[in-house]
Amino acid sequence: MTTKQSNRGSARERLLSAANELFYVEGVHTVGIDRVIARAGVAKASLYSAFGSKDELIRSYLQGRHDLRRDRILGRLAKHETARERILAVFELQAELAVDPSFRGCAFLRASAEAKPDSGVREVCDDMRAWTRSLFMELSAEAGARDPAALAGQLVLLYDGSVVGAQMDRTASAAATARAIASVLVDAATGPATP
Repeated sequence: MTTKQSNRGSARERLLSAANELFYVEGVHTVGIDRVIARAGVAKASLYSAFGSKDELIRSYLQGRHDLRRDRILGRLAKHETARERILAVFELQAELAVDPSFRGCAFLRASAEAKPDSGVREVCDDMRAWTRSLFMELSAEAGARDPAALAGQLVLLYDGSVVGAQMDRTASAAATARAIASVLVDAATGPATP
């Protein structure tokens, strides 16, 4: 291995970087392994040595995106004091991401649409969904919602809609609208019960 190649990271890191670039923009099944290998600048054997299969490469790519997403959200939440502010911050972050020129929507939604039901790809997508629901459930309980599970379900649905809207409209307006709706939902779920 040349010094230039070693400075670019291990074959595994380069394959993940190439997969992240190509899979997110074009789709996990549209992009063949030969393109990933060429972009990474590694031998085909490196892919099988590092991952064993394309499905495992896709699963690892999605796990990396999940880790980044989780860290980004938790970093944003740490800047706010109240649970209500943290709930709304999730939607504010989504609005910021939606206007990034590289935004292509939800990698998990796109990959799960193409995944086999019992695949590792489906498993990591399910893990991401469970984490999102758990986050909203925790924040809903902390905010004092009378029914944290119901509020969390509403917020997850709202979040999903804002991501799809942002992808389809290529603007932050869906996330901004979702934030406004989330504010109303949180207030209704935590305020005095109506008779």
